[in-house]
Amino acid sequence: MQALGIDIGGSGIKGAPVNLETGELLSERLRVKTPKGAKPEPVAEVVAEIVQSFKWNGPIGVGFPAPIKHGVALMAANVSEKWVGTNADDLLSTITGCPCKVGNDADVAGMAEMAFGAGKGQSGAVIMITLGTGIGTAIFYNGHLLPNTEFGHLQMDGRDAEHRASDAARQREDMSWKKYARRLNEYLNEMEKLFWPDLFIIGGGISRFHEKYLPLLKLQAKVVPAQFQNEAGIVGAALFSQGEAIKLSSRIASRGG
Repeated sequence: MQALGIDIGGSGIKGAPVNLETGELLSERLRVKTPKGAKPEPVAEVVAEIVQSFKWNGPIGVGFPAPIKHGVALMAANVSEKWVGTNADDLLSTITGCPCKVGNDADVAGMAEMAFGAGKGQSGAVIMITLGTGIGTAIFYNGHLLPNTEFGHLQMDGRDAEHRASDAARQREDMSWKKYARRLNEYLNEMEKLFWPDLFIIGGGISRFHEKYLPLLKLQAKVVPAQFQNEAGIVGAALFSQGEAIKLSSRIASRGG
C-alpha cells in the first residue's frame, strides 16, 4: 500500500511516495522552495507541482507547521497568517485533485518514528522534537498521540523557545555546536521537568549532525536522533493519510511494549 507524503516547512516543501508497510520512500524526494510569504494558494500550487511530478493519483498526507483540527489551521507561526481558519484539507484536495489529509508536521514526523524509526516498540512517554525554522513537538504515551502540542512556544528568557533553540536560531546567531548544545539542553530540560519522558527523539534537518551536539546534552531521559532524519515528515504524512494516528498504540501493543 502506498501514499504520497508532503512536508510543508517554512523554507521548503518536500514530498515522495511512501510504502506504508515499511516506511520506505519509493523514489528520491523532491524539494521545492517555499513561496515567499507562504500564503495558502501559492503553497498549494507547489504541492500540486510535487504531486504532478510523481504523476500521482491517490491519497496524500500533508504535514503542516501549525495545529490542525478537522483539516483547519488554527495558527501560523512560520507561514502566512492567511492560513488561520483555512481548511487545508479542502484547499489542497481541490488544487491537487487528490484526497488530502493535513496534520501537524511534528505530529506526523513523530508518527513515522514511532511506527518505523527510533521510537518503534517504545512504551511510556516519548517526545519528538523537530528542529528547523521553528521547533515542533509531538508527545506520545504508549503509542497514543496527544495532537497539536506547541511547546516550541515555551518561554525561554522571555522569548519563544523556537527563537532561541531552533536550527534557524543556531544559524542566525552563528552558534558553535557547544553553545547550541547548551541552548538546546536548556530547552529540553524545561520539557523534561514538565513531562519526565522516557525518550526524546530529535528530528529535522539538524539531526544529520547529531554527533556534534547530542553527546553534549545532559538530561535524565535518553536522547536519540530521528532514524528518518529530515524525511520523517514525509513518511509520517503518508501514514497520516490513512488515519494511522489511531493505530500506533496497537503497533506498540503488538510488540509487547
